[in-house]
Amino acid sequence: MTTEAPARTWPRDIYDVFKQVGIEQIAYVPDAGHAQLIRDCEADNAMNVVSLTTEEEGVAMLAGGWLGGKRGALLMQSSGVGNCINMLSVVMESRFPLLMIVTMRGEWGEFNPWQLPMGQSTGKVLEDIGVYVQRAERPDEVRDVVHAAAQMTFSSNRPIAVLLGQRLIGFKDWSK
Repeated sequence: MTTEAPARTWPRDIYDVFKQVGIEQIAYVPDAGHAQLIRDCEADNAMNVVSLTTEEEGVAMLAGGWLGGKRGALLMQSSGVGNCINMLSVVMESRFPLLMIVTMRGEWGEFNPWQLPMGQSTGKVLEDIGVYVQRAERPDEVRDVVHAAAQMTFSSNRPIAVLLGQRLIGFKDWSK
């Protein structure tokens, strides 16, 4: 049984922000938390949406896109952040903007113990390497948080990660 936050309008809010700030490339590793946002982006012929085999490919893809004049965003789960750490050094040293939208695991209601270590340390790990981290916990704050992060990354040429809390995403209840 899957339990989700009652209002799932926030994925559309993120898509609307992407359109507003001119994001044309979306790199993602398949994730149930991002499923609606991915579908919305795939339905938009003006967006180039690429499914990755691993998250760090998205860092490289979006850096190349930026050099070609395209804005992009990387969608991933908190467990994928660990896969990106070394590749993020390219973004940091080259001053590429990188907007990461990260669905959190290993927090409230987590059933999978393998998600706990990275889920508990995602924000700290990102901050420790110099990524600016912002967080949204409620549906009504997602639009503003993502918009502010997009403005910041594309005006400062710095990586920004928006962490979408697990209460917002919902959790799978395997006890029933």
